[in-house]
Amino acid sequence: MPSTPASAATATRRRIPKVPFWAQILLGLVLGALLGWAAQSGDIHWLEVTLGKIGDIFVQLLMVVIAPLVFFAILVSITNLRNVSNAARLATRTLLWFMITSLIAVVIGLAIGLLTNPGSGTGLTPADGAEPKKHGSWLDFLTGIIPTDVITPFTELNVLQIVFMAAAAGIAILQIGDKAKPVLDLSQSALDLLQKVLWWVIRLAPLGSLGLVGTAIATYGWNLIGKYATFTADIYVGCAIVLFGVYPLLLATVGKVNPLQFFKGAWPAIQLAFVSRSSVGTMPLTQKVTERLGVPKEYASFAVPFGSTTKMDGCASIYPAIAAIFVAQVFDVPLEIRDYVLIAFVSVIGSAATAGLTGATVMLTLTLSTLGLPMAGVGLLLAIDPIVDMMRTATNVAGQSVCTLLVAAQEGILDRDKYKTADGSKLDAEPQPVAVAA
Repeated sequence: MPSTPASAATATRRRIPKVPFWAQILLGLVLGALLGWAAQSGDIHWLEVTLGKIGDIFVQLLMVVIAPLVFFAILVSITNLRNVSNAARLATRTLLWFMITSLIAVVIGLAIGLLTNPGSGTGLTPADGAEPKKHGSWLDFLTGIIPTDVITPFTELNVLQIVFMAAAAGIAILQIGDKAKPVLDLSQSALDLLQKVLWWVIRLAPLGSLGLVGTAIATYGWNLIGKYATFTADIYVGCAIVLFGVYPLLLATVGKVNPLQFFKGAWPAIQLAFVSRSSVGTMPLTQKVTERLGVPKEYASFAVPFGSTTKMDGCASIYPAIAAIFVAQVFDVPLEIRDYVLIAFVSVIGSAATAGLTGATVMLTLTLSTLGLPMAGVGLLLAIDPIVDMMRTATNVAGQSVCTLLVAAQEGILDRDKYKTADGSKLDAEPQPVAVAA
């Protein structure tokens, strides 16, 4: 019997193997690095511009979705707590693990910085630095939580203020009860819609990685990276120790689960975080992999959005610790024991200052201002920021999932059978919207 065009087309599709999403992103990274190197070494201006445009468009698409996504995700996650027994204890324990892992991360960052002296022998001088346009201070941090209006936080992407408004709205919905059900239903529908749109953006991550990595190599090149070689290596080594050492140890000893299975299940989110440099932009995928690892949906829908805006082991712990030592050495400012204690305090308490940013400039200025170090030191580190931010964000996202898993394991609500069978490679399919339990 002769084959029909439809059957022939089906057979052709079957012969074409589907490239896994992780492989697509890896290919984008490699091609981006090669094209960036070609643009710089060959002085090909149009290629550099093209790579920049591709990366910018990908980041802009993420930014468009992030503000409303954070608002509705936090609002819905707070209302989800009504379906969880011992909600207050879960929230408290989640925050406690956020602080514990942040403290561990900042201690590792300080140890690496003190051992390697990243600011010595760089050839950089105070004249190379520039005053940042925006500073972070404790007064700004405390007063900046409350918005002056309901529009500006969304237009300026002030995630901390968006979280404040969403939390207030969520608590109000819980207090009102059934009368607020239409608002809650609308919020859930809006969240589903935004997750759908964000997934379309996520599918463009291979192209985004090509543009972002290519631009970084073309713009900064290997010569500049050489000046910051020790600093860059310190950030990557520090994040790697936390990501592949501390987290697996906590999972094995506290959570009593196989750490390798965690990476098998959570790798798509960690990988996307590395490319996108946005914890909030990765949030829906982070929540999905966390649920597939056995965390109940009602708890994950609270802990992951909360962590995506406050849990930053890479950006708010390891990075400011090493960066503060780097700046102090470049500007020849001696640091004392009390300064290192202050760095740890700022890292543990001030993590929310980095919320929503693809970078940690605000957190760095907050740390430097607390220590009395020159703000011009921020300008020294901006050039290398895109390179180190990838590893920082990947560590952030992994930490958000790990802490959620630890709490679920301690509370006895982790589905261990589901954890054992979690497979991140199956996340190539579009994640389904997270529903609110009745």
